[in-house]
Amino acid sequence: MRSETCSPANRKAREIEMSKKKKKKGKAVRVTVLILLILALAAPLSVSKYIEKASEAYLISEEDAIEYKADCILVLGAGLKADGTPNHMLRDRLDKGIELYNAGVSPKLLLSGDNGQEKYDEVNAMKKYALDAGVSSEDIFTDHAGFSTYESMYRAKEIFLVEKAIIITQKYHQYRALYLARGIGVEGYGVISEPRIYSGQNYREMREILARNKAFLMMLIKPEPTYLGETIPISGSGLASHD
Repeated sequence: MRSETCSPANRKAREIEMSKKKKKKGKAVRVTVLILLILALAAPLSVSKYIEKASEAYLISEEDAIEYKADCILVLGAGLKADGTPNHMLRDRLDKGIELYNAGVSPKLLLSGDNGQEKYDEVNAMKKYALDAGVSSEDIFTDHAGFSTYESMYRAKEIFLVEKAIIITQKYHQYRALYLARGIGVEGYGVISEPRIYSGQNYREMREILARNKAFLMMLIKPEPTYLGETIPISGSGLASHD
Protein backbone atom coordinates (compact mmCIF):
# COMPACT_ATOMS: atom_id res chain seq x y z
CA MET A 1 0.00 0.00 0.00
CA ARG A 2 2.77 2.43 0.93
CA SER A 3 4.64 1.93 -2.31
CA GLU A 4 1.38 2.39 -4.20
CA THR A 5 0.66 5.68 -2.40
CA CYS A 6 4.11 7.06 -3.07
CA SER A 7 4.24 5.95 -6.63
CA PRO A 8 5.38 8.49 -9.23
CA ALA A 9 1.88 8.52 -10.73
CA ASN A 10 0.27 9.45 -7.41
CA ARG A 11 2.86 12.10 -6.66
CA LYS A 12 2.28 13.63 -10.08
CA ALA A 13 -1.48 13.65 -9.50
CA ARG A 14 -1.06 15.37 -6.13
CA GLU A 15 1.27 17.96 -7.65
CA ILE A 16 -1.27 18.68 -10.39
CA GLU A 17 -4.05 18.98 -7.80
CA MET A 18 -1.97 21.33 -5.62
CA SER A 19 -1.07 23.42 -8.64
CA LYS A 20 -4.74 23.76 -9.52
CA LYS A 21 -5.57 24.81 -5.95
CA LYS A 22 -2.76 27.40 -5.95
CA LYS A 23 -3.96 28.82 -9.27
CA LYS A 24 -7.53 28.93 -7.98
CA LYS A 25 -6.44 30.65 -4.79
CA GLY A 26 -4.26 33.10 -6.72
CA LYS A 27 -7.18 33.94 -9.01
CA ALA A 28 -9.43 34.54 -5.99
CA VAL A 29 -6.84 36.89 -4.49
CA ARG A 30 -6.51 38.81 -7.75
CA VAL A 31 -10.29 39.12 -8.07
CA THR A 32 -10.53 40.35 -4.45
CA VAL A 33 -7.78 42.92 -5.01
CA LEU A 34 -9.49 44.08 -8.20
CA ILE A 35 -12.82 44.48 -6.40
CA LEU A 36 -11.16 46.45 -3.61
CA LEU A 37 -9.44 48.71 -6.15
CA ILE A 38 -12.74 49.31 -7.94
CA LEU A 39 -14.42 50.17 -4.64
CA ALA A 40 -11.53 52.45 -3.68
CA LEU A 41 -11.96 54.34 -6.95
CA ALA A 42 -15.76 54.24 -6.96
CA ALA A 43 -16.20 55.83 -3.53
CA PRO A 44 -14.35 59.10 -4.33
CA LEU A 45 -16.01 59.27 -7.74
CA SER A 46 -19.43 58.76 -6.16
CA VAL A 47 -18.85 61.57 -3.65
CA SER A 48 -17.64 63.86 -6.43
CA LYS A 49 -20.72 63.11 -8.52
CA TYR A 50 -22.99 63.62 -5.50
CA ILE A 51 -21.57 67.12 -4.91
CA GLU A 52 -21.93 67.93 -8.60
CA LYS A 53 -25.58 66.82 -8.63
CA ALA A 54 -26.34 68.60 -5.35
CA SER A 55 -25.00 71.90 -6.68
CA GLU A 56 -25.92 72.04 -10.35
CA ALA A 57 -29.36 73.54 -9.69
CA TYR A 58 -27.68 76.65 -8.24
CA LEU A 59 -25.71 77.49 -11.38
CA ILE A 60 -27.44 80.44 -12.98
CA SER A 61 -27.06 82.74 -15.96
CA GLU A 62 -25.80 86.31 -15.78
CA GLU A 63 -29.28 87.49 -16.75
CA ASP A 64 -30.90 85.60 -13.87
CA ALA A 65 -28.32 86.70 -11.31
CA ILE A 66 -29.82 90.15 -10.89
CA GLU A 67 -33.10 88.62 -9.67
CA TYR A 68 -31.47 87.10 -6.57
CA LYS A 69 -30.63 90.41 -4.88
CA ALA A 70 -27.41 89.06 -3.40
CA ASP A 71 -25.52 90.75 -0.57
CA CYS A 72 -22.34 90.52 -2.61
CA ILE A 73 -20.54 89.10 -5.59
CA LEU A 74 -17.95 86.72 -4.15
CA VAL A 75 -14.85 86.34 -6.32
CA LEU A 76 -12.57 83.47 -5.29
CA GLY A 77 -8.82 83.64 -5.67
CA ALA A 78 -7.00 81.55 -8.28
CA GLY A 79 -3.35 82.60 -8.16
CA LEU A 80 -0.92 85.24 -9.37
CA LYS A 81 1.63 85.46 -12.15
CA ALA A 82 5.31 85.93 -11.38
CA ASP A 83 4.92 89.70 -11.61
CA GLY A 84 2.28 89.69 -8.87
CA THR A 85 -0.71 90.34 -11.12
CA PRO A 86 -3.76 88.03 -11.40
CA ASN A 87 -3.22 84.97 -13.58
CA HIS A 88 -5.57 84.16 -16.47
CA MET A 89 -8.10 82.26 -14.37
CA LEU A 90 -8.24 84.91 -11.67
CA ARG A 91 -8.43 87.75 -14.19
CA ASP A 92 -11.38 86.05 -15.86
CA ARG A 93 -13.12 85.69 -12.49
CA LEU A 94 -12.51 89.33 -11.68
CA ASP A 95 -13.74 90.48 -15.08
CA LYS A 96 -16.97 88.52 -14.62
CA GLY A 97 -17.44 89.82 -11.08
CA ILE A 98 -16.87 93.43 -12.17
CA GLU A 99 -19.21 92.95 -15.12
CA LEU A 100 -21.99 91.78 -12.80
CA TYR A 101 -21.25 94.60 -10.35
CA ASN A 102 -21.61 97.15 -13.16
CA ALA A 103 -24.83 95.45 -14.25
CA GLY A 104 -26.31 96.02 -10.81
CA VAL A 105 -26.37 92.38 -9.71
CA SER A 106 -25.03 93.43 -6.29
CA PRO A 107 -23.56 96.66 -4.86
CA LYS A 108 -20.62 94.88 -3.20
CA LEU A 109 -17.63 92.80 -4.29
CA LEU A 110 -16.08 90.38 -1.80
CA LEU A 111 -12.59 89.38 -2.95
CA SER A 112 -11.36 86.31 -1.10
CA GLY A 113 -7.88 84.87 -1.49
CA ASP A 114 -4.54 83.97 0.02
CA ASN A 115 -2.43 86.62 1.73
CA GLY A 116 -0.74 84.25 4.15
CA GLN A 117 2.76 85.41 3.20
CA GLU A 118 4.16 88.90 2.86
CA LYS A 119 5.56 88.10 -0.57
CA TYR A 120 2.29 86.63 -1.83
CA ASP A 121 -0.58 89.10 -1.72
CA GLU A 122 -3.34 87.72 -3.86
CA VAL A 123 -6.08 89.85 -2.32
CA ASN A 124 -4.49 93.28 -2.85
CA ALA A 125 -3.71 92.30 -6.44
CA MET A 126 -7.41 91.52 -6.85
CA LYS A 127 -8.38 94.81 -5.19
CA LYS A 128 -6.05 96.81 -7.45
CA TYR A 129 -7.51 95.12 -10.51
CA ALA A 130 -11.04 96.05 -9.41
CA LEU A 131 -10.07 99.62 -8.56
CA ASP A 132 -8.36 100.03 -11.94
CA ALA A 133 -11.62 98.86 -13.53
CA GLY A 134 -13.50 101.66 -11.82
CA VAL A 135 -15.09 99.87 -8.85
CA SER A 136 -15.55 102.15 -5.85
CA SER A 137 -13.14 101.32 -3.03
CA GLU A 138 -16.01 101.41 -0.53
CA ASP A 139 -17.76 98.65 -2.48
CA ILE A 140 -14.72 96.34 -2.38
CA PHE A 141 -14.41 94.00 0.60
CA THR A 142 -11.17 92.04 0.94
CA ASP A 143 -10.77 88.74 2.76
CA HIS A 144 -7.05 88.18 3.29
CA ALA A 145 -7.50 84.79 4.96
CA GLY A 146 -9.43 82.93 2.30
CA PHE A 147 -6.79 80.20 2.22
CA SER A 148 -9.20 77.64 0.79
CA THR A 149 -12.68 77.57 -0.68
CA TYR A 150 -14.00 76.27 2.64
CA GLU A 151 -12.38 79.11 4.58
CA SER A 152 -13.63 81.68 2.08
CA MET A 153 -17.21 80.49 2.61
CA TYR A 154 -16.90 80.20 6.38
CA ARG A 155 -15.46 83.69 6.70
CA ALA A 156 -18.01 85.14 4.26
CA LYS A 157 -20.69 83.96 6.65
CA GLU A 158 -19.04 84.68 10.02
CA ILE A 159 -16.86 87.74 9.33
CA PHE A 160 -18.73 89.54 6.56
CA LEU A 161 -22.20 88.36 7.60
CA VAL A 162 -23.10 87.33 4.05
CA GLU A 163 -26.48 85.64 3.73
CA LYS A 164 -26.77 85.47 -0.05
CA ALA A 165 -23.92 85.57 -2.58
CA ILE A 166 -23.32 85.30 -6.29
CA ILE A 167 -20.17 83.19 -6.53
CA ILE A 168 -17.73 83.66 -9.41
CA THR A 169 -15.37 80.89 -10.46
CA GLN A 170 -14.80 78.39 -13.27
CA LYS A 171 -17.36 75.61 -13.79
CA TYR A 172 -15.27 72.70 -12.49
CA HIS A 173 -14.82 74.62 -9.21
CA GLN A 174 -18.36 75.95 -8.95
CA TYR A 175 -19.89 72.69 -7.73
CA ARG A 176 -17.60 72.50 -4.71
CA ALA A 177 -17.86 76.22 -3.99
CA LEU A 178 -21.67 76.08 -4.01
CA TYR A 179 -21.75 72.91 -1.93
CA LEU A 180 -19.53 74.48 0.71
CA ALA A 181 -21.37 77.81 0.68
CA ARG A 182 -24.73 76.21 1.25
CA GLY A 183 -23.33 73.80 3.81
CA ILE A 184 -21.97 76.76 5.79
CA GLY A 185 -25.26 78.64 5.55
CA VAL A 186 -24.66 81.06 2.66
CA GLU A 187 -27.37 81.02 0.02
CA GLY A 188 -24.98 80.77 -2.89
CA TYR A 189 -25.67 80.95 -6.62
CA GLY A 190 -22.91 80.47 -9.15
CA VAL A 191 -22.18 82.36 -12.34
CA ILE A 192 -19.54 80.62 -14.43
CA SER A 193 -16.44 82.48 -15.54
CA GLU A 194 -14.86 80.45 -18.32
CA PRO A 195 -14.27 82.45 -21.50
CA ARG A 196 -11.31 80.33 -22.61
CA ILE A 197 -9.67 76.89 -22.39
CA TYR A 198 -7.04 76.78 -19.65
CA SER A 199 -3.84 74.78 -19.86
CA GLY A 200 -3.56 71.99 -17.31
CA GLN A 201 -7.33 71.62 -17.02
CA ASN A 202 -7.23 67.81 -17.08
CA TYR A 203 -5.01 67.88 -13.99
CA ARG A 204 -7.40 70.30 -12.28
CA GLU A 205 -10.36 68.05 -13.02
CA MET A 206 -8.57 65.06 -11.47
CA ARG A 207 -7.49 67.09 -8.45
CA GLU A 208 -11.03 68.39 -8.03
CA ILE A 209 -12.31 64.87 -7.35
CA LEU A 210 -10.11 64.70 -4.27
CA ALA A 211 -10.98 68.28 -3.31
CA ARG A 212 -14.69 67.47 -3.42
CA ASN A 213 -14.15 64.48 -1.16
CA LYS A 214 -12.30 66.70 1.28
CA ALA A 215 -15.18 69.20 1.11
CA PHE A 216 -17.62 66.41 1.93
CA LEU A 217 -15.63 65.54 5.06
CA MET A 218 -15.29 69.21 6.02
CA MET A 219 -19.06 69.56 6.00
CA LEU A 220 -19.31 66.67 8.45
CA ILE A 221 -17.03 68.29 11.03
CA LYS A 222 -17.13 72.02 10.08
CA PRO A 223 -13.86 73.10 11.70
CA GLU A 224 -13.16 76.77 12.30
CA PRO A 225 -10.97 78.47 9.67
CA THR A 226 -7.36 79.45 10.31
CA TYR A 227 -8.42 82.95 11.35
CA LEU A 228 -11.61 84.55 12.54
CA GLY A 229 -11.93 88.02 14.07
CA GLU A 230 -14.23 91.00 14.35
CA THR A 231 -17.14 91.21 11.97
CA ILE A 232 -17.06 93.52 8.96
CA PRO A 233 -20.67 93.55 7.75
CA ILE A 234 -21.00 93.40 3.99
CA SER A 235 -23.79 95.99 4.30
CA GLY A 236 -21.28 98.64 5.37
CA SER A 237 -18.12 100.07 3.83
CA GLY A 238 -15.43 97.85 2.38
CA LEU A 239 -12.73 100.23 3.58
CA ALA A 240 -12.83 98.55 6.99
CA SER A 241 -11.49 95.36 5.41
CA HIS A 242 -8.55 96.98 3.62
CA ASP A 243 -5.04 96.78 5.04
